[in-house]
Amino acid sequence: MGLQALVIQADADTGIRRHGRDAYPHECCGALIGRDHVVTEALALPNSTDEGPRRRFLVRPVDYLAAERRAAALEAELIGFYHSHPDSPARPSRYDLDHAWPTFAYVIVAVERALPGALTSWRLREDRSTFDEEPVTVRASGQ
Repeated sequence: MGLQALVIQADADTGIRRHGRDAYPHECCGALIGRDHVVTEALALPNSTDEGPRRRFLVRPVDYLAAERRAAALEAELIGFYHSHPDSPARPSRYDLDHAWPTFAYVIVAVERALPGALTSWRLREDRSTFDEEPVTVRASGQ
């Protein structure tokens, strides 16, 4: 059985891509807010990794809490997270696998020379062994 498509409204897709472009050559990260597999807002979060933002990202507990509060204020839910892969494919790394949680969508946007490209979404298997790619659809905002 295939995974259900993640629907990203156009404004949220634009926000993810803009954040990736603006953060380049570093990774950006943020939260995906919406409901029922529909992302209505991409909330930019600070990349607070101590390992260097060029190849890593970290969402601090305080930022996770801010994302949950924003979702509650919109009467929505925290669907997942996004981040960019500067000059790398939009595929999860081993680091991504080691730091992911089941149930969330993980959107990755490839950013080549500051130009956002491929955008993919991934779900961690319950046994945490690997990610499965889920289809992504971009839809006009408000639909």
